[in-house]
Amino acid sequence: MKKKIQVLFIHGGMTFKSYKDYINYLKNRPVRLTDYVSWSGDYLDKKLGSNFEIIRPKMPLKENSKYEEWKINFERYLPYLKNKFILIGSSLGGIFLAKYLSENKLPKKALLVCMVCPPFDNTCSDEDLAGGFRLKKDLSKIYDNAKSIHLMFSHDDECVPVCHADKYKNKLPKANIYIYNDKKGHFKVSEFPEIIKIIKNIVE
Repeated sequence: MKKKIQVLFIHGGMTFKSYKDYINYLKNRPVRLTDYVSWSGDYLDKKLGSNFEIIRPKMPLKENSKYEEWKINFERYLPYLKNKFILIGSSLGGIFLAKYLSENKLPKKALLVCMVCPPFDNTCSDEDLAGGFRLKKDLSKIYDNAKSIHLMFSHDDECVPVCHADKYKNKLPKANIYIYNDKKGHFKVSEFPEIIKIIKNIVE
């Protein structure tokens, strides 16, 4: 029986400089009455198909995230990546992968690392990058952990400015970087065919 290709998906999150800022956010954030439909949900499962096993860790304190806590949780999943595997990180999940993979060594190389709209530094418009997620100067160790590296950004992203793409390109010149015109802001799309194509091209 053919082993499935494993896809470990790290969702996004939020960080705050202080607990007071976090409480203020909780008091003032919009109330949502409907489910949020995302490309990273059922769409990803359906489009990748039965040859893939998608693993979605629930990272600690999504709305007040701390890097060290995410690192502990992420590392608990690494022993289960026994087949060929892919790492995908969205938003804060993307910079988490950039930081972790530039500072640590995986047991074996990922086939592919995809970082979708990852912030690079603390120049996002509506949020402080805190909680220990700041990157170090040298990201080159990521190359030791992945056979292929892809980053995606969008011109209409109101959260992560598209200039962050250039900052990553400066640090990771051999990475594949894509800039789309319209992903409904911070990749708030229900379908993302481009990432499906990238994944399937890598594994075929």
